Amino acid sequence: MKKFVLTYGLLSGLIVAIGSAIHLVMMDDKDHLDLSGGQVVGYTVMVVAFIAVFFGIRAYRDQHQGGAITFGRAFKVGILTALVTCAMYIIGWQILYYGFMPDFGEKYTAASIAKMQSEGKTAAEIATAKAEMAKFWEMYQNPLVNIAITFIEIFPVALIMVLISAGILRRKEPAGEGVQQLARS
Repeated sequence: MKKFVLTYGLLSGLIVAIGSAIHLVMMDDKDHLDLSGGQVVGYTVMVVAFIAVFFGIRAYRDQHQGGAITFGRAFKVGILTALVTCAMYIIGWQILYYGFMPDFGEKYTAASIAKMQSEGKTAAEIATAKAEMAKFWEMYQNPLVNIAITFIEIFPVALIMVLISAGILRRKEPAGEGVQQLARS
């Protein structure tokens, strides 16, 4: 199982880390961040990356389990694969954030405030949001908090994809086994 988990987890992790990095770099204009559509693209990259988890479970079922796998076993393979993916996403973000985009918080805050102003928010609402964001970004400088928040960002997508994959791929008997039993009757 370790071979399948690592192979497909690393593949999925590379897809999500590289895809997210490219997306973030494209959002980062020299003076500000363009937040339009950012979440949709970001989560789409995650879903695409987690398709490798589906293929990892299927490969494990077909090559190691003789074509049959329970939901529990499929879930175990999938969640371990997804955790490898999540770890790679977190590592990629830490490298990008601390190494290349230490001003991300400032740019994100500026973009959020500009959006609030364009939406006609009051000065009091903007001041409150600005103070909350300042507290958040101060807390976010702690690597453990940063890692935890980054994990919380990707893990729900991972869990949903694992549950769907395990449900689709579970099989009580190898493919074709039921047909062979009918032919014998």
